[in-house]
Amino acid sequence: MVGHQPPPIFRRGPAPLVRLFLLVCICLGMLVADLQFRYLEVVRKTVSVVLYPLEIAAAAPVEFLSNASRYFATLVEVQGENRQLRRKALADADRLLRQTELERENARLRALLTMSERVGVESVAADVLYEARDAFTRKVILDRGAQHDVGAGQAVVDELGMVGQVTRVYPIQSEVTLVTDKGQAVPVRVERTGQRGVVYGAGDGRLELRYLLANADVEPGDLLVTSGLDDVYLSGIPVAKVVAVDRTRQAFALITCEPIARVGQTSQVLILARAVPLAPQEASADSAPEDAAAGEAVPAKE
Repeated sequence: MVGHQPPPIFRRGPAPLVRLFLLVCICLGMLVADLQFRYLEVVRKTVSVVLYPLEIAAAAPVEFLSNASRYFATLVEVQGENRQLRRKALADADRLLRQTELERENARLRALLTMSERVGVESVAADVLYEARDAFTRKVILDRGAQHDVGAGQAVVDELGMVGQVTRVYPIQSEVTLVTDKGQAVPVRVERTGQRGVVYGAGDGRLELRYLLANADVEPGDLLVTSGLDDVYLSGIPVAKVVAVDRTRQAFALITCEPIARVGQTSQVLILARAVPLAPQEASADSAPEDAAAGEAVPAKE
């Protein structure tokens, strides 16, 4: 009702505007006093310590989500880099293997060139294509043949020594019987003493120096070189090294040797020209290989 005043018991103090003014004045006074005397510093520190766990708990979900997203992004990036590095490592390994093989091949070719200069005769470089399919022989096929002036009977060497002999010639390929073949014989001499003999293939990667007396001056470690008596092999080409001498037999010593060359393992060889070229009518002189290899004179055909 107009002009109605509440009873004194329901009065609630000053008017709201007065109270607001008083509170503002009190706040301003406290701010000025704190600015001058810093008396609320302890209160602020206490409140910050009390509220710190609450701040950490409130920020934990946000930080967890941020760390999780950053972790998965980094994981994907690292996996991608790992795949790239793995591919690069494989490519580098392949290039390194090719470079290593090229360096080895270059070293072998240089050694072959040195061998060619050392023997002092015409030679033809050839690559080994594959081994012959006959399991009972030790033969390889070369990529040089009649079109490259290769003839039967020519010696084949690598950078270390004697590999074998050309036994069959095709237009663009040739067949080489290795010195370790059972049917192959090479006249040799012991470099240390000059003792002559014939070394035969044993068929199992070894060689045997046969028909020397038990008291012959041959010892393990002796080097056997071609003697040149058959006019097929040049003199002085390394053939084998003596590894064992058995003198328990009655008449002849059993002398086991190992080839100097990398027989059956080399991929580049030299085909040497004959020491003395054969006349056409003498092309069948290989019919007596053992007598010719032993240095014995073969009666001329009339």
